[in-house]
Amino acid sequence: MKRYILKKMITAFFIVLVVIVINFLITKLAPGDPVRILAGADTVTEDMIEALTIEFGLDQPLHVQLWKYIVNLFHGDLGDSFAYSQPVTTLIAERFGNSLLLSGTSAILAVILGCWLGLYAGKNHGGLLDRCFSGVAYLFNSMPAFWLGMMGILLFASTLKWLPTQGMYNLRAGNTGLAHVGDVLVHMILPCASLIAIQIPSYFRITKTSVMQVMADDYIMTFRVTGMSEKKIFRKYILKNAILPVLTVFGINLAYVVSGSTLTEIVFSWPGIGSMMYRAIMMRDYNVLMGIYLILALSVAAMMIVVDLVYAWLDPRIRYT
Repeated sequence: MKRYILKKMITAFFIVLVVIVINFLITKLAPGDPVRILAGADTVTEDMIEALTIEFGLDQPLHVQLWKYIVNLFHGDLGDSFAYSQPVTTLIAERFGNSLLLSGTSAILAVILGCWLGLYAGKNHGGLLDRCFSGVAYLFNSMPAFWLGMMGILLFASTLKWLPTQGMYNLRAGNTGLAHVGDVLVHMILPCASLIAIQIPSYFRITKTSVMQVMADDYIMTFRVTGMSEKKIFRKYILKNAILPVLTVFGINLAYVVSGSTLTEIVFSWPGIGSMMYRAIMMRDYNVLMGIYLILALSVAAMMIVVDLVYAWLDPRIRYT
């Protein structure tokens, strides 16, 4: 096991390193000049452009910039933001928890609800509830998260005025303690519900399909012939094997939890990593973009290792080589 984990970590290290290089080159070669965007269109001079270019280190050759960036990374330095004039690590740290709260909560609730509905539908395939669940799942699967969010704002915030339209909490209220927690939870309802609604269909379909496939296996029929109860068969054999494909999807979704809800954060003005990434793209804030991409690459690499380990725990037939 230790040898397997070490092998996976080494592989992940080189993958992340390749991703860093590719992200750096794509970001730097993308159209747009951060210096001219930052300087603005009014009273800008070539001397000002040259001074800012030298200050940001953009006057150096691309390979020199790449080498300095990688060296700084190994020292824990992600550079400074062009737009905010603050360390990228500080900016990401300020918003990381906000994105984790929104996307992490929605991911966990979505996998619980999606798996529960999928298990019921797979076990009772062809029934009325199965057909209803499947129809609703296909309906929500075709809806973009940002459109669903805007419809939620139009109905529940603007028309019915039950929920707030945007933000993470009410800035004017100045709540503290439990009142602040309650305020945040109320502001989370609409964006979290939008994310849950578009994630449930994938978990539902995968779980339902897996349950039906496992139930059709010969060894399940053998257990039934021997007189084993359906509850025991489902709980001990069908559930354990059917849940494995769901883990892969959940692991991938969890890896993108810090930046996978960009459009939803923009619609609801949620102060997270996703909305910051959008602003960094518009401002060509290279260091912020590369910092977010680095966090994303590390998250994917780490979650793939965790998923493999959970696979082995749930299915002892898996052997590490």
